Amino acid sequence: MRDPVKTQRTQKAQKTQKAGKSEKRQELQGSVAGESAGRRRAVMRLLRASPDPMSIAGIADELRVHPNTVRFHLDSLVTDGQVEHVELDRKGPGRPPLMFRAVRQMDRGGTRHYRLLAEILTMAFATERDPGPKALAAGRAWGRKVDAELHPPAGAPANAEEVIARLIDVLDELGFAPERRVVDGEQQVGLRHCPFLELAENRSNVVCPVHLGLMQGAVETWGAPVSVDRLDPFVEPDLCLAHLTLQGAAK
Repeated sequence: MRDPVKTQRTQKAQKTQKAGKSEKRQELQGSVAGESAGRRRAVMRLLRASPDPMSIAGIADELRVHPNTVRFHLDSLVTDGQVEHVELDRKGPGRPPLMFRAVRQMDRGGTRHYRLLAEILTMAFATERDPGPKALAAGRAWGRKVDAELHPPAGAPANAEEVIARLIDVLDELGFAPERRVVDGEQQVGLRHCPFLELAENRSNVVCPVHLGLMQGAVETWGAPVSVDRLDPFVEPDLCLAHLTLQGAAK
């Protein structure tokens, strides 16, 4: 008969061993990925610094790596549009070596820091004594064009129901996770997510008016019998509320 205590210890040891192997595997994968990215950057730096196109063999010699490693990274760089093939004139029998050079442009697949830009612009608004009106105007300007970009062929909504449905679609595509609500006869749109959450938590006096202006600008563009009157931020930890008014007989 098996000793249950011994069995339990064995199972625990096996789990610990598996966890250790998994951690080592993840570390190795991260190390390999980092090394690969470093080699890719090295290939790119070498081509940018070279006044003439270079061959795979030439790059491999300079970097002291295997030609297949260079070929792998060149294929990726060519696909990304950062490197291009160069055909040389034949000066004798045989096939000339395939040559490569860097494309003279910014790396469209490189690092982006849009959040930093958003923070800079938000701080610029926040230095105003009352940033709300300017932030609201910026949001309205954005709202007037955002629907056309998301739904180019679509015409203006015909009635209040279509307006609210279109507004929900726009907010959904922008990542606000909207939901339509009716509370005591009032039309509302609940926003369950904020695409600029960290900024909104620290600079709600700027970010929230931008969001209100976005909705107002979109609705105004449609010439709709609906207005977005106000936006109450964080009425719950995961909810902001936009309050709508339906005008006249279109209710």
